[in-house]
Amino acid sequence: MKFCDAEKLRDPRIATHAAFAAIAAFALPGPLLADSSVNVEAGARVAHAVTRGNCLACHAMPSDPTAVTSTNIGPPLVAMKARFPDREKLRAQLWNAGAANANTVMPPFGKNRILSRDEIEQLIDYLYTL
Repeated sequence: MKFCDAEKLRDPRIATHAAFAAIAAFALPGPLLADSSVNVEAGARVAHAVTRGNCLACHAMPSDPTAVTSTNIGPPLVAMKARFPDREKLRAQLWNAGAANANTVMPPFGKNRILSRDEIEQLIDYLYTL
């Protein structure tokens, strides 16, 4: 098995993408990566907790085997990075969903201080794994 196909690297677009990927892989410090996994775990706790995010009251999370629910009030939380490639848009949705849809039943988690800013960031980190 080849590690790298030198012929493909002659294409400047592929070479550029490969270079950026290599730089990104080695430029990120270890603690940042560790903090991300900690945030994902904390975000999962926020999402699942009845006293915090309580996302399972309205949303299914089919890719998380620990997220057990039979609800279908809100859309299933799947492919969240594809649905919200702009992190700010997902943050705005969690902060105050009513700003984008006045008829929503989703609570304004940030606006009404149901969740802290840190909890919303943790929740976003978790949702991006779904």
